[in-house]
Amino acid sequence: MAENKTDAQAAEPTVSVDKVESGFVRFLRATEIDTRMLGMIGALLLIWVGFHFYGLFANGFAAFLTPRNLWNLSVQTSSIAVMATGMMLIIVTRHIDLSVGSMLGFVAMIMGITQVWILPEYLGLDHPLTWIITVAVGIAFGALIGAFQGFLVAYLSIPAFIVTLGGLLIWRGSAYLVARGETIAPVDTTFALIGGGPYGTIGATGTWIVGVLACLAIIGVLISGRRSRIRFKFPLRPMWAEYLIGGAGCFFVLITVLVMNAYPWPKGIVRQVAKAQGVTPEDIGFVSHGLAIPVLIAIAVGIFMTFLTTRTRFGRYVFAIGGNPEAAELAGINVKKMTLLIFSLMGALVGISAVIASARLKSATIALGQLDELYVIAAAVIGGTSFAGGIGTIYGAILGALVMQSLQSGMVLVGFDAAIQQMVVGGVLVAAVYLDTLYRKNSD
Repeated sequence: MAENKTDAQAAEPTVSVDKVESGFVRFLRATEIDTRMLGMIGALLLIWVGFHFYGLFANGFAAFLTPRNLWNLSVQTSSIAVMATGMMLIIVTRHIDLSVGSMLGFVAMIMGITQVWILPEYLGLDHPLTWIITVAVGIAFGALIGAFQGFLVAYLSIPAFIVTLGGLLIWRGSAYLVARGETIAPVDTTFALIGGGPYGTIGATGTWIVGVLACLAIIGVLISGRRSRIRFKFPLRPMWAEYLIGGAGCFFVLITVLVMNAYPWPKGIVRQVAKAQGVTPEDIGFVSHGLAIPVLIAIAVGIFMTFLTTRTRFGRYVFAIGGNPEAAELAGINVKKMTLLIFSLMGALVGISAVIASARLKSATIALGQLDELYVIAAAVIGGTSFAGGIGTIYGAILGALVMQSLQSGMVLVGFDAAIQQMVVGGVLVAAVYLDTLYRKNSD
């Protein structure tokens, strides 16, 4: 009897574990949640909490999980996130672009020359068209450079690694030559708003409007997706899973709005505004930053790129080429043309990032974009983009950019040396590729 009882007791934990595992698997299957995304969110929260409490115990104050730092983190992530969405497409098609940082610096210099040296002679200072022309020039130059590199890769069959490695050196040198190493400043005042800052935001009311629209969009996407499944007789998610996903998405949006609105204008800015209006700072009171313009640009790019990759023929071709380039070509896909277009799109996104980076700095310098290629590639890989090709998501690349920027920002806050920061970034990149290899092996 004693033996039988012991055997039964020993077997109980195994049954319990099996039940827990099967329940978790059923939950993932019902909600269709990407396990990689779940892991990235867990890693991001671990990074945030870790740096927060490290600062608390090591320095006596916690500076990471504060509205100020999280607001700054969102702005700092924007430029890398925009480029990471394009790098995802590059890596999915089994290529690489090592030149994005140098391209950013060169395009920023071109924009600086355009708005500081050229346009004022014809339009005058702070003309309403100055910032529009400057942004158009930056995006156009980026697209042309990307198309040129794509042509070399696609039509001259030069490996992308070599083309973009050469581009890394060429465009950095070009950035120095076009301005003779000078820092070009000050930029147009309206252009500078694109970089964020107290005036480059949409305020509390605008942020709430964006938050409400985002929640409505989440609900609309869920309803539309469910109707499409019914129309095509695809399996449906349980209603509790739909409610859970919608509620979690709206909860995240609500928390983001509250955090962005909890960061007030600096007291010095409030005093300047009060003096200009002839009132006291107390009369103005608490003024929220709200969402910054760079963050809105990154969100808009993320939505556009998600639509492009999931709802268009272009996106289907990208993943078909990444899955098997030879089969894609035999299926009638113009692989060379697609490669050129993908690199051109990458260049245009670099142009957008150059706008954000130079506007945020309010100048153009040869140092802009240095080592950005490392962070962009790491963001895409951490976000689940496979170097084997054919696998990757836009939201994963953006989340990877947030992880990378959180690591960098956290290390700066706690006082890590620059050398250690680079070592950590390099180690994270290697670990991400290793985890991707393990993931693919387990999937096969």
